[in-house]
Amino acid sequence: MQVLRERRGMTRAQLADFIDVSPHTLKKIENGQQQAPGLEKVMRIAEALRVRNLADLTGHPDMRVDLFAGPGHPRLAAVRAAVDSFPLSSGLEPPPVAHLEARLHAAWKARHQAPNHREVIGRLLPDLIRDAQTLVRHADTSAERRRAQALLAEAYSLSQFFIAYQPDATLLWRVAERGMVAAQDSGDPHAIGVAAWLLAQAHRDSGPRHFDAADAVNREAVRFLEPLLPDATDDVLAIAGALEFELGYTAARRRETGTAWRHWDKANDMAARLPAAYYHPVTSFSQAIMGAHAVTVAVELRQGGESVRQAARTDEVTIRSRPRRARHRIEEARGYQLDGQPDVAIATLERAHRAAPETIAYNGYARRIILEEVESKQASRRRRASELAVEIGLLAV
Repeated sequence: MQVLRERRGMTRAQLADFIDVSPHTLKKIENGQQQAPGLEKVMRIAEALRVRNLADLTGHPDMRVDLFAGPGHPRLAAVRAAVDSFPLSSGLEPPPVAHLEARLHAAWKARHQAPNHREVIGRLLPDLIRDAQTLVRHADTSAERRRAQALLAEAYSLSQFFIAYQPDATLLWRVAERGMVAAQDSGDPHAIGVAAWLLAQAHRDSGPRHFDAADAVNREAVRFLEPLLPDATDDVLAIAGALEFELGYTAARRRETGTAWRHWDKANDMAARLPAAYYHPVTSFSQAIMGAHAVTVAVELRQGGESVRQAARTDEVTIRSRPRRARHRIEEARGYQLDGQPDVAIATLERAHRAAPETIAYNGYARRIILEEVESKQASRRRRASELAVEIGLLAV
């Protein structure tokens, strides 16, 4: 544990704060002077250290369980090949701009509506990426090139949703950075906002050492968009609101309670300026999503009771995106687990699975809760958790 902690550049005090023990207790665990922690604490340590394989932390080869990266989608190789391909000369004809726009719109719609959204967009992405790259190469004027770069940025943004939580972190970074470069080249405020939103998430999900980088990207994008907001379109206002919430999310990960809720309040005010039925096509930012965001903030602040109260006030029917609805259920399950209601947590994860099986299969938090309850002393809870673990491929039959 000490070796893994030092490799991540974390101090003992930082890790102790993350897993809710004192630095003195953590030192005793690392030195072998205290009994090994239970499964729940081991999972928390694995999350903090971003350990992909539990065997690396426990030293038990029979505990080879990938926790925080999905198993790798069958279409990952084809998407990777499209991202990594840079033909200098190509006989491909660029598609009409309107045609590519329509295909991207359909892909986003499928991403939100399909329960197996990774399969659906994984099938579409290789051609979308190649066609967007071709459109950029064949652009004749600066205006055509800027429009093509905006569409390429959008294709990379869609790719990031597919690649997230899969076992290829370097591919995720290539896509996030190329998306940001393409968006900047386009000069399109909405494209820049979306690319910044995704790049900030890539930084934050890399661990506490990258939280400052996540905030830097977020704040720069907020400053860029702020002068445009008085006359902004709904999409630009929504991405600005989504960025504002991300600042609160990162603050919550730091356990900065006041800062986290202050950013949530600002994002909520921006959501209130949007039409009641509006839904951002990428981030799902809307009036309806703010209740789900409140659950997330409370969970990250380790406020179990507050997260349960916020969950009770949130109507999942208003969350139109199936994967986002499933993600909300996972956040609710985390809240119930924090609040000492593991049976409700498992039931909530079952609902997440019904909404979007691929979302829960690739989510580290859901996998952690399920693995904890697979070891439960309560037979009925253990059975339900085991059945769910089998359904998402976490355990073999």
